[in-house]
Amino acid sequence: MKNYADISLVEYLKKYFGFNFFKGNQEVIIRNILSGHDTFVLMPTGGGKSLCYQLPAMIMDGTAIVISPLIALMKNQVDAMRGFTDEEGVAHFLNSTLNKAQITKVKEDVLSGHTKMLYVAPESLTKEENILFMKQFKISFYAVDEAHCISEWGHDFRPEYRRIRSIISQTGLAPIIALTATATPKVQNDIQKNLDMMDAHVFKSSFNRPNLYYEIRPKVNAIKEIIKYIKTNEGKSGIIYCLSRRKVEEVAEILKVNGIKALPYHAGMDSVTRSNNQDGFLLEDVDVIVATIAFGMGIDKPDVRFVIHYNIPKSLEGYYQETGRAGRDGGEGKCILFYGYKDIQKLEKFIQGKPLAEQEIGKQLLMEAAAFAESSICRRKLLLHYFGEEYDVENCENCDNCLSPKVQFEGCEYIELVLETVLAVREKFKIEHIVNILTGKVTSTVKSYEHDELELFGDGSDHSPLFWTSVIRKALVEEFIDKDIENYGLLYLTEKGRQFMESPYSIMISPDKEYEEGDDDDNPQIGGKGGGACDEELLAMLKQECKSVAKKLNLPPFVIFQDPSLEDMATQYPITIDELKNCQGVGEGKARKYGKTFVALIKTYVEEKEIVRPQDMVVKSVINKSGNKVFIIQSIDKKIDFADICRGRDMDMTSLLDEIESIVNSGTKLNIDYYINDVMDEEKRDEIFDFFRNEAETGTADEALEALGDVYEEEEIRLVRIKFMSEIAN
Repeated sequence: MKNYADISLVEYLKKYFGFNFFKGNQEVIIRNILSGHDTFVLMPTGGGKSLCYQLPAMIMDGTAIVISPLIALMKNQVDAMRGFTDEEGVAHFLNSTLNKAQITKVKEDVLSGHTKMLYVAPESLTKEENILFMKQFKISFYAVDEAHCISEWGHDFRPEYRRIRSIISQTGLAPIIALTATATPKVQNDIQKNLDMMDAHVFKSSFNRPNLYYEIRPKVNAIKEIIKYIKTNEGKSGIIYCLSRRKVEEVAEILKVNGIKALPYHAGMDSVTRSNNQDGFLLEDVDVIVATIAFGMGIDKPDVRFVIHYNIPKSLEGYYQETGRAGRDGGEGKCILFYGYKDIQKLEKFIQGKPLAEQEIGKQLLMEAAAFAESSICRRKLLLHYFGEEYDVENCENCDNCLSPKVQFEGCEYIELVLETVLAVREKFKIEHIVNILTGKVTSTVKSYEHDELELFGDGSDHSPLFWTSVIRKALVEEFIDKDIENYGLLYLTEKGRQFMESPYSIMISPDKEYEEGDDDDNPQIGGKGGGACDEELLAMLKQECKSVAKKLNLPPFVIFQDPSLEDMATQYPITIDELKNCQGVGEGKARKYGKTFVALIKTYVEEKEIVRPQDMVVKSVINKSGNKVFIIQSIDKKIDFADICRGRDMDMTSLLDEIESIVNSGTKLNIDYYINDVMDEEKRDEIFDFFRNEAETGTADEALEALGDVYEEEEIRLVRIKFMSEIAN
């Protein structure tokens, strides 16, 4: 290999990229590659990873093969490299977006020696024709970007990445540089083993991004909160991540009708539209891009000022990487996540059906993300601890938990009890099981292992599961216990934990946070508790009015309006029928049928109390927001089987029932007798119906489940409840 030891790297840096100095470990990493050594780079987003392979590629003989999973990032980086030199063919990409003529041009430039970097998608790398092509030219080195995709424990596992090493063996051995912004010690080990580079020189930069502000908000009226935030930060660039393509399109549309320059971006769009939307964001024709979490964007824009997560990501690695797109220039970077446990449940459903090992890994990663959201510990400390880095500062002064700390309590004896419990079950169980033992909850697992007979079973029953989860989380951060990653998160004591048991000392703990749930998915306009504080005096009057109306009509009060609807009225103060129908769970049918006395009561109350109503932030909704609702109503009118409706909208039965309940709760009458009669016997149906008619107090499915016992499935109760609400309330 050619000797590059004596060259001045700063001269080349200035020549090709216009910089006068390197950042962090960049220079020593580049020299390691130039020396022909395998190299592992762990560097946070914004740290300058790309330069670590781009500069040596420009200096070395031959062509560097850059393996990248993101088509968008390939285009972005190729365009950037071409901007640094007059040579058009200095960088190319080879992926599924190219036509035959373009592929021919790429190959000509590479074989002529003009191309210093060839970006290849992992899927393209494994094609036989491309393997034969790569044998025809000199490869300077291989750069495996986003290397965490190799590991099943990484946040974006790609099976094709696990074939990279075998392809390298076929196309010609050369040094490898693996780069990632997010890798726990477990993931790092997986990457090195799979690429057969256990002897690689490892360069690990700090994961701390001190300019990023981390905040978790309850997912109550999230759309309204997002619009309010963007409008108070007008002109700033931002990214909003959503879980599904449908939600991406929906949120982008709502932002646009509210005067915000926003565009969607997801894998289901055609490549031209997707590319145009990306360019619109980079060129600042639009301020906000709404994107799917799963696809990833690969947009290298230094002045992104906020990253908002409408849904929680599937892992902390994903969260770290996505928030890392903010403030890459060292300037302001606000990272806000809207958290509700419904999102966790949705993601758990996505995991179901995968191989058991994948399910276990997926659940564990998801629980880590939920733990991060619910914790009252410094967000920065938790994130860095997750990536194997200690952060000794007590208050980072740039996260919600540090800026608004919760009251702490002395936790020494509680941590001792946790450690004793972990030892009592021989260090072979996960957090949830330990919490069940402490709180005295007899589950099937607790029973089968006879852990309900342990002497300390129920010793912590005077505290909630949330309390004990806080204590366990603190013990993890203090490194008294750890998780056995190979065994899906089983807890075991560390040496430090054993020393603590011998000589306990004071440990202060903050209780975890509880987050309210909102109905944002069904009502993105105005409504829910997010609009302001609920007026308790008015709420009491509305509940009394509800009972009065119900008594006259000989109906249960929940048939008239349910509590969330009354709470929203006591928050928004609707004084006309049109305003009332925008309240949560009301809709036009109910507003016109029952609303007259309610709006009259509210109007009188507002005038007497001289209340200023929350009209400062009226969010426009998208007309016919949910095509699902129209499709479902039309399908039920045609008496189409529910399974076929699910297939027609790519949803499961639970989601379908959610949608139907939303339609009925808003006052629309649906006749689902044809389906109920097909799946339930008459006696069962009548018993459930009679319960809602004569015995129910709250009118919820949970109340019916508890009262009627195990002979009924939740789905059966929900179906009859829909029938009841449709016939009696509407």
